Amino acid sequence: MERYNRQFLEPGERFTAFATAAAALLPVPYEGAVSWGRGTAGGPDALLEASAHLEEYDETLGVEPHRMGIVTVAPPDLGPDPAAVEQAVFAAAAELAAAGKFPVLVGGDHSVSLGCFRALQRHHGRLSVIQLDAHADLREDYEGSRLSHACIMARIRELTGDVLQLGIRSLSAAEAERIAREGWPVVTMASLRSGDVDLEDRLARLPDPVYLTVDVDAFDWSVIRSTGTPEPGGFLWDEGIALLQRIFRTKSVAGFDVVELSAEPEDRNSAFAAAKLVYRMLGMKLASEVARGTIGWPRNPEGPLFQMSVPPHRQ
Repeated sequence: MERYNRQFLEPGERFTAFATAAAALLPVPYEGAVSWGRGTAGGPDALLEASAHLEEYDETLGVEPHRMGIVTVAPPDLGPDPAAVEQAVFAAAAELAAAGKFPVLVGGDHSVSLGCFRALQRHHGRLSVIQLDAHADLREDYEGSRLSHACIMARIRELTGDVLQLGIRSLSAAEAERIAREGWPVVTMASLRSGDVDLEDRLARLPDPVYLTVDVDAFDWSVIRSTGTPEPGGFLWDEGIALLQRIFRTKSVAGFDVVELSAEPEDRNSAFAAAKLVYRMLGMKLASEVARGTIGWPRNPEGPLFQMSVPPHRQ
């Protein structure tokens, strides 16, 4: 695949060659499915620009995760409508998976997650989903579209019943009624903070591998404020990172996305925090596999590192 003219971290060609990179970032600059604030089309480039100012050394791990090789590929040709966008993202993510890359989608509004999830589900045969988000995103349609960002989890639930939604603090009465009727594991922020939910049990019930989708509005405004549909009361930085660490330690993550960052020139903090979030999550993935004994800490990029287990029906 073609490399993008912007590379995550900008660490030099040695660490961004497609052939030897273990992970691949797929920018999807799309905001055709938003319902309020604009700017998510510029989110990927804002994140990539900010990433050049990150330290490559992760002080929590004591290593430089970029040594696995992280390539940023060119955005796909998105086409004229939401269905075409979904198909374009599907094709690009499928190509990355076939090449053995660990895929990281950077949005763009939340609707772009569907194509990536669908591609990885086909690749792995079975795929669960964990969502970190302020919103339930379970509407059947919104403003006349079934592919709105407000409908992403409704579309994903049509493809799998293995879904865990975390940190939710905004939903409609119809969504709440459906959650109760179906018995869906949707964990509100209030329940997380009060300890009313057994998160370890919830995670243990979820089959591997897992796709992790992170809407940046899951975080508090003090961490990331530039997003299309903000909500107060989100995760503080350390709180969100601790939750993500639990997920990576206990689940086999097959890929993830970070979406809904809006590009706002006067706000460098949000783009920087989102870039650091992507890098920290890549470090968590690397650390989880080292802890399981499947790999050692890489010194130089040597191609695919993360060989996901294949479900029995695919063997």
